[in-house]
Amino acid sequence: MRAWLWWVGLFVVVTVVLRASRDGLDVAHAVLTYLLVMLGGSVSGGRPLGFTLTGAGVLSLDFFFQTPYDTLTVAKPLDGFVLLAFMTTAAVTTELLAAERARAAEAELLAAERTRLIAAAEHAEALREADRLKDVVLASVSHDLRTPLTTIKALAQAGARQGDQNAIAIEEQADRLARLVADLLDLSRLQGGALPVHPEPNTAEDLVGAALRQVAGLLGDRTVETKIDFTEPALVGRFDFVQTLRILTNLVGNAIQYSPSQSPIELSVERDGDNLMFAVADRGPGIAPADRERIFEPFYRPASAVAGSGAGLGLAIARRLAELQRGTIEYAERPGGGSIFVLRLPADGAPEPL
Repeated sequence: MRAWLWWVGLFVVVTVVLRASRDGLDVAHAVLTYLLVMLGGSVSGGRPLGFTLTGAGVLSLDFFFQTPYDTLTVAKPLDGFVLLAFMTTAAVTTELLAAERARAAEAELLAAERTRLIAAAEHAEALREADRLKDVVLASVSHDLRTPLTTIKALAQAGARQGDQNAIAIEEQADRLARLVADLLDLSRLQGGALPVHPEPNTAEDLVGAALRQVAGLLGDRTVETKIDFTEPALVGRFDFVQTLRILTNLVGNAIQYSPSQSPIELSVERDGDNLMFAVADRGPGIAPADRERIFEPFYRPASAVAGSGAGLGLAIARRLAELQRGTIEYAERPGGGSIFVLRLPADGAPEPL
């Protein structure tokens, strides 16, 4: 609006000055003066103001500076040519200036976007470097902790054999710390691609049996009910037995921690298309909707986590191990209360990915 007021006001002033001295003025002088005003208006206000000043200039030239004066009549063909030349020149110039302004604005936007993208790339690179350094530190610290932990455990075992209750407690905590160190090392290897898996044909029944044997010491007075679909000759999948056993024992161990003592844990297996589906269900408190994906992030512990239940690495490691075998782990709310963790792995005979 300021540009319009300025250039329209200047146009009026120029017209008044030229009108006052038109007796000694050649029409070419008026044409050039109006062209300058129109160019300035186009630069300042863009295409709309430029075309408005062009139209006003054509009318003013005809009305004030071509005979017969003070009428919109064109007396001579040359006068009409002058008006046409002025209008064409002004219109083309206005359009060129507008296009140049648009290109300049676009170039400005592109430059700003380029600056933003460079900053984002630098930030992403800094995050990647920080993540790499974190993995290096974790691996180094975890490795260096193994030797003193072994010494502490050996000394604690010696004291425990003599009935020292403090030594027994120290041994338990050393075992817990050793598990945490092992998880940190494995997480670092998984993120660095240095923990290989070797999928091969294995039966679901063997895997479930091995998992139950491993968690037997954690059950206490709880029970695990297994449901295996025996309608098929055998439920065979392609998975790394050792790493998948680790996944399943983690899921069952979590269910043991969160289930009421009088409520059984259910472990079921069935074939679902090209996958074997292992489901671990409990009647614990469940997981809040906001936490259902975050529980698979390293070091994340929801508010409902049991005290002393770990550092929040088990599910992160389990999901990554499943993904390395073309599998998935998902959480679902159990009808009637509780949680269901579903592990899907390729069944034997499933098509290989392209």
